Amino acid sequence: MADKSNTEVLEAEVVEEKVDTKKQENNLKKTSNSSTKKTDTKAGEESPWYVFCSQGCGFCKKAEPHIEALQEEGYDLLKLDVAEGDNQKLSQELQQEFGVKCGTPWFINADTGKGVCGYREKDVLKKWLDGEDIPEPPRPKGPMPRVPLLGVSNKEELEWKKEYKKWSKENSHLPNLQTADQILSRPRPKTEPPAPPNPQMTNEQLDEWGEKYDTWFKENSHLPNLQPVDVILQRLKRQKSMTGVGQGQNAPAVGGNVQQQLNSLEQKVDKLLNHLGVTL
Repeated sequence: MADKSNTEVLEAEVVEEKVDTKKQENNLKKTSNSSTKKTDTKAGEESPWYVFCSQGCGFCKKAEPHIEALQEEGYDLLKLDVAEGDNQKLSQELQQEFGVKCGTPWFINADTGKGVCGYREKDVLKKWLDGEDIPEPPRPKGPMPRVPLLGVSNKEELEWKKEYKKWSKENSHLPNLQTADQILSRPRPKTEPPAPPNPQMTNEQLDEWGEKYDTWFKENSHLPNLQPVDVILQRLKRQKSMTGVGQGQNAPAVGGNVQQQLNSLEQKVDKLLNHLGVTL
């Protein structure tokens, strides 16, 4: 009888110990979940939260304070520069894997494929890091009518206003649409600019392009943030000299880093012209 009683006591102690152990495990799990909620990254594992950026990308620069603030808050967000070959390759592989086409900045979870293409405010990025699906921003149904050059006739401006009014009605879903008068009040070029320089141009061809650009630059000196031709040509020629681009058929292939910088410069010129309402 005594042996049976002792056995029951031992069994009860074992059960109680198991219950206590389970409680400790649950408490530990809760603590662990609380401390890793923002990253979902186990010790020793690389974060799947990436943001791909590029040199000279204005929106990447604009996003930097948000990225740093989120990192300080404990989010394990890795910033990767696509100028580095391995990062560029990883970006291309992820875009192919998840069927995405995006420039920079590109925020992506490499495990789930959930991402954000382009610049967003910090609160939106925080929702993405917390696992929410972020919808694509509204897009226009068609290109906006080309803004007329400065100094055109009133008839041309009135015709453009009619076209813009029709376009704005068709795209009323877009936020912060400006009125026609607001757009026309912005700085506009007086003349058509030359086409952006091709990275494959020779130095002689670049100089010829520079003469055309310099003429246009002087005619449109009222426009803000225009770069002088010397600055553009110096940068292009310096980058070309590093790769041998345009120096002959036996020139080495363009490296990913420099090619990307050349493309970035060309995109900057395009964006500036688009901002000014000039299409080529």
